Order: sequence, then C-alpha cells, then structure tokens
Amino acid sequence: MNSLRKPRLMVGVAAGLGALLLAVCLHGLPYSGDTASASTKVAIRVDQVGYVRGEAKQAYVMGSPAALAGARFQVVDAKNKVVSAGRLGATTGRWNAKYPSVRTADLTALNTPGTYRIVLTGTAAGRSPAFRIADAGELMTPLVRDNIRFLQAQRDGADVLPGALQHGPSHLADEDATVYADPEYDEEGNELLDEQLTPTGDQVDVSGGWFDAGDFLKFTGTTSYSVAELLLAQRDLPGMEELSAEATHGLDWLDKMWDEDRETLYAQVGIGVGNDAVRTDHDVWRLPEADDRLDVSPGDPDYMIKHRPVFRAADPGEAISPNLAGRVAAVFALAAQRAADTDPEEAQDWLDKAAAVYDLADTGPDPDEPLRTAFPYAFYPEDSWQDDMEFGGAELALAARELGDDREGDWADAAAGWASAYLDSDVQGTLGVADVSALAHADLATVLNGTRTNGIGAEELHDDLRRQLEDGVARAKKDPFGAGAVYDDFDAVPHTFGLVATARLYAEATGDTHYAAFAGRQRGWALGANPWGTSFVIGAGEVYPHCPEHQLANLRGSNDGKGAILRGAVVNGPNDASKLEELNGFPTMKKCTAAPPSGAWTDFDGKGSRYVDDVGAWQTVEPALDFTTTALLAFALTAQGKGQ
Repeated sequence: MNSLRKPRLMVGVAAGLGALLLAVCLHGLPYSGDTASASTKVAIRVDQVGYVRGEAKQAYVMGSPAALAGARFQVVDAKNKVVSAGRLGATTGRWNAKYPSVRTADLTALNTPGTYRIVLTGTAAGRSPAFRIADAGELMTPLVRDNIRFLQAQRDGADVLPGALQHGPSHLADEDATVYADPEYDEEGNELLDEQLTPTGDQVDVSGGWFDAGDFLKFTGTTSYSVAELLLAQRDLPGMEELSAEATHGLDWLDKMWDEDRETLYAQVGIGVGNDAVRTDHDVWRLPEADDRLDVSPGDPDYMIKHRPVFRAADPGEAISPNLAGRVAAVFALAAQRAADTDPEEAQDWLDKAAAVYDLADTGPDPDEPLRTAFPYAFYPEDSWQDDMEFGGAELALAARELGDDREGDWADAAAGWASAYLDSDVQGTLGVADVSALAHADLATVLNGTRTNGIGAEELHDDLRRQLEDGVARAKKDPFGAGAVYDDFDAVPHTFGLVATARLYAEATGDTHYAAFAGRQRGWALGANPWGTSFVIGAGEVYPHCPEHQLANLRGSNDGKGAILRGAVVNGPNDASKLEELNGFPTMKKCTAAPPSGAWTDFDGKGSRYVDDVGAWQTVEPALDFTTTALLAFALTAQGKGQ
C-alpha cells in the first residue's frame, strides 16, 4: 500500500520556540452534553453529524470493565424523553490503560427523524454529544456545502470570494511567473542544495487555483485529484451551483498549468523547502495577500515568496511523469463529459487537451527514479502510476462516447491494459491522493459495459474494488472502534472517507450493498465515533478541530469555535505518536490549543497513535484539498443513497 507523508508545514520551526508552544491558550470546545465524570472514566462516542434512516447504526462506550459490566443505555430525544433503551454489546477489544474496555450501543432500530443523545445508566453514567436521525440527503448535502466553503476560502489570485475567512487578492505576481529548472534537494528532501534557482527564461500565467493546504503552495497533482472528485460528485449533485463553480475554478487553473503550444505541463507553483539564500513559503506565517506587499529584488532571500517559482513536470515536448499525465488527462476528459450536452465545441476542446496530455505520458519510467509529484518529492511520495493511466484512458473513452469520437475504442483498450498492469503490480492501495484506482475501476467498468478487452472485464475491476474494501474490513475487525484505515500514520481520515466512497462506488457498479454497514461505520468514525470523540471535519458535530494548522484560519479566524471558522475543512486526524514529538511554530502564529470536553487528548491516545488539536500540530490538524474533496465525494455519493 502507498505510504503518504505530507510535511506541508514542517519546515521553518525556529529554535527557541518550544517555550512559545508551551505557553498556549486553552479553549474548551462547545459541548452541550457531558461525558461521565473523570472518576468513572467512561466516554460515549457517536457519529455527531448523525445516522441515516434505515442504515445500521452503532455507537461506542469506553471505560473500565467494572464500570461497563452492569451499564445500560437509553436514547433520549431533544426534550429528554426516553425513546429507546438497551444493553451494551459485547466488548470489541481494549483501547488503552485509562479506557481498557470498549463496547457497542446498537442504534439500528432508531429510525424516527430527530435529534437524540445516549444516556448511560446502571454501573456507569454519561451523556453523549447530540446526533441526528434523518434521510441521507438531509444529513450529507449540508456537509458537501461546507466542504465547498473550505475550497472557496482556499482560492488564490484575484477571484476571491466573500466569506467568514475572506482574504484579499493574493499572489498576483503569479500572473507573470518565472519557470525554473528542477531544484536539487538532499536525499530526505529537507534542504535545497542549489545556492540559487536557475531560471529557464520562460514566463507563464499560473494565477488562481487553490492553496494546497494550510500553506499557500499550489500543486498540479493534488489539484487535479481534487477537481476530478468534484466533477465526479457533480454527477450526483448536478443542481448544486457552488459545486459546479468550484470545479470550474480548479479547471481554469489546471488549464493554465498545461501549455499546449509548448507541450509543457507545469507541476508546482511556489517552493516549500529552501536554504539560507532562498526563503520559502514554509519559512513564514502570514496572510496570503502579505506576499504581494513585499519589497524584494532578485537575490533577496524573500524574493521567492513574492515572485513564486514555477516548476515543470518535464521539459517542453518531453515525456511527462505518467501519474501526472494520466490524472490531468482524466480531469480534462471529465470536463469534456460535463460540457458534452450543453457546449459540444467546448467539450471537444477539453477532449483534445486531454488526449494531448495523455499522449505525452512516459509509460516506461525508470523504476529507480521517483515519480514526479512535487518538489521536493517527499511532500507527496507516490509509487503507483498505472492507476492514473487507467483513470485517464477510462475518462477519455467516456468523453469520446459522449461526443461520437472514433477514438473511444483505442482509449478503452489502453485503460484496460493499464488496469491489468495495476492489478499485477505490488503497489495496490486504497482511494487517496496517491491511488485513484477505485475511481478508475468504477468508470472503466462503465466503459466496458459487459465486454472484455486486454484480458479485463468488469468482474476483475469489481474484484479489486472488493479487495480494497476487504483490506479495510480486515483492519476494522481487529480494531475496538471498527476503524478501517491505519490511524498511526498519515492520512487516516482521508483514507477513511476513501473507503466510504469506494463502498458507494462498488454498490452502484454491482448492486451489491454488502459493504453498506461498513461504509456507515467508517463515516461515523471520521465524524466522532472514534476514541478521541471528535469529528475531523471542522464545524461538523459538537466537537471538532478548533486550532487547525492553517495560516488564514489562525490569523483571521476564531480560536474558540464560536466565531469565524474554516468550516468544512477536513484534517489528517490521529497519527503516529512519535511524529508529534515536535510541533511547528512561528513568531507570528497566534497561540491556540483546544482541549476535549473532559480530560486531555492524551487520555484517549492508544495503539501507538496520538491526536492533538494545536495550531502547531500539522501532523494531525492541518487541512488539505485532497482530504476535503475525498470527504466531499463520499458525502455526495451517500447523499444519493449510493450503496444503501
């Protein structure tokens, strides 16, 4: 499985900032309920957004075996009227020393719309956060709209939008940016070895787009992944104008990153790791518009912060790293499909761009050289590329079918060939920014429509979707909280939402709803039914991240969760405890640490994982484009009842 590490803001931790990070301001999270007292060490974990009517529903209670032995639970409505009651289920395993026993509360029979809480009785006392019972669309569509609010807040360039965290036009120098030769880094990607970057002589307009994460860098790889998910989500929510608008915003920027005349794909705007002579995005903490106000000249250490460098995926006319070529081609082909009915001429233009990028893919990359993802490569390591080529071929074939283009069969054959290569590889993963095979398989099965080519048919594609889900199911069976993703490494939350989306895609493709309950539990884990009792989507539920490592949210927003927040942003979530030994910090960073409703986050850490809600904890609470759009796709598919 691909291992993804995202040190977006790990660079620039100044010496002597340890004391700054210790002198934090504690903010209690807004929480109308109250878990059991510290003496009983009992906590209730629920999906704080809510459960879909008709689906299997499960909450968790964690505590000592003695406290839970004679415990019962009641479900009360908004008026504290008891609507149901029951016994806790058998133990699901041990979590940590403070909460050694975990048991379930089955809520499946609860289907009357409303707002509820769980109350413990008998040998334990406690009251859960509120949760709703409602139809899928009623629960999920507001989450999609919140995810879009995050994307709107991430907009760069002149086309910014009003909102709770509005910022001014930013990085206007990107309109006439200089292209530089590939930077050279040390083996770990922690230091730029070039004394100065080397300009190629080319100038390009790469303005607009979205900030990648809590920083202000822009990447073709992550943006293309996110735009693809927006366009796929739009199939299920075609009437959501703001979704269409953000997809178009991302497409417009990707169009700039592809220079058709020069046959050049640009991979990155800005630089995140430098040296004493080249200060970078990750060396400062500021509002995005501050970069435009810098008074700098070539040779100044801060020159690259205002006049951001652009790096190419390959030299003009040369073969492009296949992961980027396949993914960008897929996005352009999805844009062609979207325009096919309303503007065939525009659709054909997108198709031609997709074909041109796809044809430049380096389909024989050196296995000893890393794929082109970002500079440095350690920001977004990626092992697989056949899945991207499958994705590109499948979307090209679907676009050709829509437009009556006679290249449909060629692209279908190519996609099937790359699917076969992926299935034979040793880099198979699950849905996330480093593996798009689930998206590719779902649409390639539609392309093949019961036929076979290159030894591939829908059966093999569906089998691999099942493989991805069964990997999650196997992990969930061993985990006290049923987590299907690995939560002691990076990307636990986006991979969780990836499993939800994959289960929905699989059910839509096959009619098999076997994984519906699993998908519901994974969604619940990410939205509060986890050991820490927090939703990992900002603004969703009663308990959610208040101190994201995000410059705009930190400097412009509220740290108490009651004012302006980065609503809809999805954070990484728990991570390997050893990765949180040192938090990030800058002199201009507003101090912020949020505690859980009771106790400390460390009370709930376990199995080698840790979660911290602190502005310096990029490892757990930095939001990102790809995190958020994976959740958006999962919510959109769920809203339409896919996989029920």
